[in-house]
Amino acid sequence: MKSHRALLALAVSAGLLALAACSKSDDKSADTAAAPADAAQSESPDAFVGRVNTTIEDMTPELTSAAWLGATFINPDSQRVESAANERWLTKNNEFIAQAKAYDTEGLDGATARALHLLKTSSSMPAPRDPTKLRELTEIASRMGATYGSGKWCVGEDCKDIGQVSEILADTDGSSYDQMRAAWEGWHSIAVPMRKDYQRFVELTNEGAVEMGFENTGDVWRAGYDMPAADFQAEADRLWGQVQPLYEQLQCYARGKLEEKYGEKGSINGMIPAHLTGNLWQQDWSNLWPLLQPYDGVGSLDINGALEQQRQDILSGLVAKAGGMRNLTASQQVEIERQADLEIATRMTRLAEGFYTGLGMPALPESFYEHSMLIQPRDRDVVCHASAWPMNTEGTDVRIKMCIKPTEEELTTIYHELGHIYYYLAYKDQAPIFQGGAHDGFHEAIGDTIVLSMTPEYMASIGLVDKPSVSEEAVINNQMRMALSKVAFMPFGLLIDRWRWGVFDGSIAPDNYNQAWWELKAKYQGVAPAGDPRGEDFFDPGAKYHVPGNTPYTRYFLSHVLQFQFYKSLCDASGHEGPLYTCNFADNPEAGQRYWAMMQRGSSQPWQQTLKELTGGEQMDASAVLEYFQPLQTWLTERNQGKTCGWEPASEG
Repeated sequence: MKSHRALLALAVSAGLLALAACSKSDDKSADTAAAPADAAQSESPDAFVGRVNTTIEDMTPELTSAAWLGATFINPDSQRVESAANERWLTKNNEFIAQAKAYDTEGLDGATARALHLLKTSSSMPAPRDPTKLRELTEIASRMGATYGSGKWCVGEDCKDIGQVSEILADTDGSSYDQMRAAWEGWHSIAVPMRKDYQRFVELTNEGAVEMGFENTGDVWRAGYDMPAADFQAEADRLWGQVQPLYEQLQCYARGKLEEKYGEKGSINGMIPAHLTGNLWQQDWSNLWPLLQPYDGVGSLDINGALEQQRQDILSGLVAKAGGMRNLTASQQVEIERQADLEIATRMTRLAEGFYTGLGMPALPESFYEHSMLIQPRDRDVVCHASAWPMNTEGTDVRIKMCIKPTEEELTTIYHELGHIYYYLAYKDQAPIFQGGAHDGFHEAIGDTIVLSMTPEYMASIGLVDKPSVSEEAVINNQMRMALSKVAFMPFGLLIDRWRWGVFDGSIAPDNYNQAWWELKAKYQGVAPAGDPRGEDFFDPGAKYHVPGNTPYTRYFLSHVLQFQFYKSLCDASGHEGPLYTCNFADNPEAGQRYWAMMQRGSSQPWQQTLKELTGGEQMDASAVLEYFQPLQTWLTERNQGKTCGWEPASEG
């Protein structure tokens, strides 16, 4: 999934900036252990919060630079620098959280009470008090991130990185069943070395969580949603219950098409073989479009072709300017290809920026294009997983990190990542402690709300497709394309943290990591691995970036609910009339003003209040998802008549 690298503990992202624990080392004296309470007596809550804000502001550039190097220059030196920077912050943050717990928030100024609440509940990597264990935790976190980022599937001396593996899976027409299975299994092999590290990581973060007053790390994660942890889990279940029937119809249709193509190998007890969805984790089925397209060629939007043609035109221009390929050495030819890659990547990014500025939001700082990593470097290992970065608290240095290719998927990813960037810019005037999403699902939903407005009409307006045809068949085709991304993702967005919550609370033991993973994949997604069961000599959860990166994942599920709520509200604000799925609020100042006003709030107030200011209600609700996809759900139900839908998940135990 697309993620952002957020600020410190209060807008946690891909792990190494994730913050932590409470007081000082257990091996200190009782007098030292009592220091936070003593500090709380000598320092007023307002003064303490002011000091925390100043520290965050001062330390952020160093922390983010270290993390940036760790992700874009993977080597032992950058790992050491990143680990040391995080250790310094975690040590400082231990003191902050411990002191925050010592204050009684009753009667305090609202902003001060809110800041103390965020300090106590917004950690995703609770660190132990013991400095030795804290250092061990940061080293493990850095090592797991580097293992993932440098991971390759090798057959002899032929090694493929995640991008090359993904290309094999994405070519659902050209790659054979066995080629896709080999690629899928090959990538999952990169996670095996992480298994022992992850087990120790869980032990260490759980120790930190207990020292913070929580039962385990999962309890810490669930406490950050302005509601009791148990209520939050029930809320996530309620939202899934709303959309589950739509997903089941989509799974049934997709499974039937796979059975038509692959025969008995196209399903496993009603479940979809994991390597056949065109995606390493079965979270996005867009690459199955050639197989699942309801009406061949109707309303076709060849955005991939348009972008590739633009890239080819750029390359042709550069070659002509250089006097033709014959006049270039091999290294010069490679470099001119790289120039074309960077120019099309930049052009795609400026298209996305144009949507936001069209809503009245500010232009990106020029440093954004100077410092961002838009294409994959040739000379070093990097984490290509797309992410957005606030490098300081002033909003003067924001970046994205991507290995952009000229495809529709990459284009929508850029629009998504700029959602994070514009959220950073919107709340930059908040105190540093409030520079985060209303909750973490908000941060993921901002850009995806914009993606929903990338209708065929919008794509035509920016010159990527011709004026689209309008027919019932075209509507179903367009809805199917969107569902293969949005609806297919939802159960995956739920199950990763269901697995981790079980790991953290001990109900999933280390000797059952992989079995439990596939039980949850079966239960929620209706997906199973081909061949023999994946035993405990594998660590398949680690093949997904967010597990070794320690990024809580329920945020992505929540974002897939919130983005449709946001979208409906912005469509209403723009004066849209007609079916929801036809709304495009590009260049609408009223929609932009309302969105920007919400984003400016950051995490300065409970998310329920922020949600109400935009949507009029305080409850997350998936009814807008169902409204949007109503034509497709009706069509799927009709096409699935007479089929045996549903699947037989493995028993949980």
